[in-house]
Amino acid sequence: GWLPALQLARRGSKAVTRHWKAMHFQRQKLMALTEYLAPRPAVPPRCLPRRTEALQEADDGYAQLLRRQAEEVFRDNRMIAICQYNSMPGEDMALMRHYLRKHNIEVKFVLNEIVRPMLSQSKYKNLLPLFVARNILLVSREAKVKEMLRVLKGVPQINLLGACIDDTILSKQGVENFAKLPSLEAAQGQTVGALALLPSQTSSLLQRGSAHLTALLDQHIRQLQDGETGSPAEPAPAQSSESH
Repeated sequence: GWLPALQLARRGSKAVTRHWKAMHFQRQKLMALTEYLAPRPAVPPRCLPRRTEALQEADDGYAQLLRRQAEEVFRDNRMIAICQYNSMPGEDMALMRHYLRKHNIEVKFVLNEIVRPMLSQSKYKNLLPLFVARNILLVSREAKVKEMLRVLKGVPQINLLGACIDDTILSKQGVENFAKLPSLEAAQGQTVGALALLPSQTSSLLQRGSAHLTALLDQHIRQLQDGETGSPAEPAPAQSSESH
């Protein structure tokens, strides 16, 4: 075949143009003299607090704030219901909180690592077995148990585990039984009626003997008066057969 008239062919190694060369002694001295030296800190590093400790102190401060808020919740409310919280849409959660707020019941989200140490050092330590998963608290300054159960009945994602009502720990069945009790006013009325019945019965029993004796004496006096005048005696009125 046809070949070009001019052909270039490269043979041999590639030329090396740069080789390592030691720095001149004078240049080495100049570089050593002009080297940057960072200023020494006024306080030695070993005397400064560690950053991790500062972060831990900040975390401890936030944990103390949350623990103080949990203590206020248990101290200022008569009803504290512990519920297991399962994932639910935000709209349903907002609707449930709206219905509960109508009855002055608030929803509190708590962390187990904050609540458990606080409960272990308080009189509510028997509630510790209930704080094992993601929990919420339903709190109220009044014992609105019936209203709370009515709202929770329509929210299957919230499961009632137990409650502390008036410093009394109740299970789920105990809370349901508490809701069936009459109101405080009705219970006080029944108690007052029962207490007033016993004194009235005792008073009537104590007065019955004297009244019976008085009736007998009156009948005897009438018989004596009728005997003196010669008129027939009237039949004696019927007396009670009970003797005291």
